[in-house]
Order: sequence, then structure tokens, then C-alpha cells
Amino acid sequence: MKWINDIMISDVVTVEKGTSVTEAIEKLVKSNITGLPVVNTDNEVIGIISEKDVLALAIRIQEKTYNTEEEGMLVEDFMTKDVVTIEATESMTALCSCLMKNKFRRLPVLLKGKMVGIVTRRDVISHIFDTHRENQ
Repeated sequence: MKWINDIMISDVVTVEKGTSVTEAIEKLVKSNITGLPVVNTDNEVIGIISEKDVLALAIRIQEKTYNTEEEGMLVEDFMTKDVVTIEATESMTALCSCLMKNKFRRLPVLLKGKMVGIVTRRDVISHIFDTHRENQ
């Protein structure tokens, strides 16, 4: 039986607290991903900045409810703070259940409170496909 740490992506693109939103957007675009975990200096997940968060900021700027000249534009001001994570030692069943219950597409993977990877819906589906193909 496979565990989350068997299918997760270990080389995760992240940003640290204090990173500008512009830099985060650049990382999203250049890495062709939909969300970035925001970590502190101890590699603990403190948030995620996603495409939805960036779109919400764009609306605020367009509607002039956010002044980019007066206020800083740091990831911690716009990120989703209530982040759901999963332990690397959890089962695939727990992972699938979590992804089905929630609307997000990615889960930071932790080991003893530190981020060690990320797993996406696509990773799970690819794993299911590969396992099915191997068993034929």
C-alpha cells in the first residue's frame, strides 16, 4: 500500500512570509502552478497564496478598495491562513477523503510539523492510473 510520502512532490515551490505578492505571482506563472505554500523560517506552513487569492486582490484593486501605493502588498496580507495539511504518514484513503471534502486542489504534506512536500489531486489520479496500468 502506498503512503502519501510515496507520491508527494518533495521539491515544492514556496514563498516565505514577507514576500511581495508580485514575486509570488511571478512564481505561480513561471512554475505553472495554482498555489504556493507560505512558510516561515522554520519551514512551517503558515498559509497558501492561490490563484483565487490573487484574483480577489485584483478585484479589490479594480474596485479601488485597496490602494497599492499606501499599503504593502505582502503574501501574508492576502494568503489563505486556515490551511489544511496532511501528515506524510497518512493513508491514501485519508488523502482522497480530504481532497473530496474540500474545494482546494493541493495539500501541503507535513512531517513533525515541517513541510516536506505537497500532493495534488493530479498526483493522486496519476498514481491511480499508474497502479491500474501496472496491475493489468
